[in-house]
Amino acid sequence: MAWSPIQLALGFSLGSSVVVVAVPAFLRDFHASRLAEPLEGLAEISGRASALGAGLPVERAFPPSAPLTPLRVPGATPLLDPPGTWDHPTWRLLDFRKERAHFFSFQFDSQCSPERATFVASAFGDQDADGLYSEFSVTGEMVGSGLPVVYPIEIYREVE
Repeated sequence: MAWSPIQLALGFSLGSSVVVVAVPAFLRDFHASRLAEPLEGLAEISGRASALGAGLPVERAFPPSAPLTPLRVPGATPLLDPPGTWDHPTWRLLDFRKERAHFFSFQFDSQCSPERATFVASAFGDQDADGLYSEFSVTGEMVGSGLPVVYPIEIYREVE
């Protein structure tokens, strides 16, 4: 059965209307969810670490490790950090901080040698304040004179 131009136009306009309504609602809900915070944070950290590593010798490719920040993983209520929380030199170099209330703590671990440099950026959250953490992490590496490579985000207990 062939579709007439009117049927095609009607189907296209109906489909477009659904997309125009559904996509913004999905994006709004995604950003409101607690899943967006660790994914966006780790993408920001790994992107900046990778950009810093490009063009540097492998033994200096990534910034030094930064401790879990904030040290106490936020619980079921969002945490607003006091001034100075994100002043560690590595967070400053990565241009990473949380200026609004948040549910996750972040950590950056790196090791650099003349042959290979690696990093692991992690986000930890305790969404129901039961002492069990959701953990999200992303790994990157640089070998020899190559460019930095960032691997997909890994999720452990997305909802703990």
